Amino acid sequence: MNNWNDGYVFDIAYTYGYYPGMNPARLPLAFAFHGLQAPSVHTACELGFGQGLSTNFHAAASGTRWWGNDFNPMQASFAQELAAASGSGAQMEDSSFSRFCRRDDLPDFDFITLHGVWSWVSHENRDVIFDFIDRKLKPGGVLYISYNTQPGWSAFMPLRDLLVQHTQQAGNEERGLPTEARIDAALEFAARMFEADPVYAQANPFMRDRLKILQQQGRSYLAHEYFNRDWHAESFADMHRRLSQAGLQFACPAHYADHLDMANLTPAQRQFMQGIADPVMQQSVRDFMVNQQFRRDYWVRGGQPLDDRQRVQALALQSVVLLTEPDKVPLTIQNVASEITLNRLIYEPILQALSDYQPHTLVDLAASLTHRNLNLSQVIDSALMLIGTGHAAPLPAEADGAARAQIVHRTQALNAHLLQKATIAAQPGDEGVGHLCSPVTGGGVRADRIEQLFLLARQACGDDVEAWPAQVWKHISAQGKRLVRDGVRLEGEQENLAELATQAQLFARTRLPLLRALQVA
Repeated sequence: MNNWNDGYVFDIAYTYGYYPGMNPARLPLAFAFHGLQAPSVHTACELGFGQGLSTNFHAAASGTRWWGNDFNPMQASFAQELAAASGSGAQMEDSSFSRFCRRDDLPDFDFITLHGVWSWVSHENRDVIFDFIDRKLKPGGVLYISYNTQPGWSAFMPLRDLLVQHTQQAGNEERGLPTEARIDAALEFAARMFEADPVYAQANPFMRDRLKILQQQGRSYLAHEYFNRDWHAESFADMHRRLSQAGLQFACPAHYADHLDMANLTPAQRQFMQGIADPVMQQSVRDFMVNQQFRRDYWVRGGQPLDDRQRVQALALQSVVLLTEPDKVPLTIQNVASEITLNRLIYEPILQALSDYQPHTLVDLAASLTHRNLNLSQVIDSALMLIGTGHAAPLPAEADGAARAQIVHRTQALNAHLLQKATIAAQPGDEGVGHLCSPVTGGGVRADRIEQLFLLARQACGDDVEAWPAQVWKHISAQGKRLVRDGVRLEGEQENLAELATQAQLFARTRLPLLRALQVA
């Protein structure tokens, strides 16, 4: 190892992302849909947890014991702070892969997760991670791994290499420019290069749009996604070749929308895919069909198949809950190559049935909609799409009374800590933590900073909605922030208070009932 960060960006903190695919509560429905029995997850580990939000949420909102590492001490410190606030006992270690993965005091794991990390680490660290998975994943255990993949990244890779080459120029290093400034300079350099109309841009015209997207994205995100020394785009076949050596088999996608070929592939593409018997070739071809850029997959060591009766029963008894107000769920979804229009005759009755924000088993949901000529299969497919687009969530198995009380206590403590952090001024470009923890879903629920400040105001003022704006303004103004309405920054105090009053009424009427049902508020 040449330096302590091993080629990974360290002077810009990673974003505060929450990644639901690492929630063990999502395994049973995904596995059952593909005819597999999901394991019970008692021990879990995340390698390279970033800010540690996902691990902390999943540790607080379940009975699963979590371990994890991240080499960045600033990020590990934040993750440890959250673990201490919730009292979950999550073991969040400031450690390299080589040190953490070779510890001899770790348990064997039912669930091991890596989000994006595989694409950003050296070949040496990949070997360390693979050895860890081989040794520490239990029989029947599940690996969640997400990674940049071909063919979606193939055309971009030369541009990415050029951007990184520019940031590593001797002149930049000698001037001691921080990573953010070097990224800005590299993007500006690439834009000027494209103005000269290189043949590369002529052959790959969509790269101009890709560069424009990069220019608009936060620098902390770009630094960790694209500007590490090591960056790989792995094919599914190569991933299968490596993981099969450890006795793992591909189980299913972790991204729920990817379960539904009807929504992702044209009739001609589906017909072609049906003629492919080999499952590895089938996944490889599917990546070409959708020009896949980022795979999120579950792999299992010794997966146990369900017979038809067991599969239908597992699917039917799965509970789901809505995460978005029904009228805010779009019925037109942008796919990779086209827009998908969801059938209103199917989705509107389902959304209406879920609008009480209470858990519903899929079989009960189907039974309540028989008068709308909807069957269980249609309800299951619709639930997968709603979960895949982030508008619904599958629920974990119900814990017993004492365990349930502990989960609620831990999530409340964690949320209280996060609400207090929402009052602290953020660094430029830092949007802070945009989720809170739900004991109902076993994971994160979207809640932006203003919504978090409304929840904090409600704790201080009760349900007196008219008193909330002054409480929220106190924190916003202390941070030097102002609201924006219709793209215009509101400068005066009265303008901001008036806008907050409007938002408070809307929040109390729409979002608050949902957050209360999810036991976030």
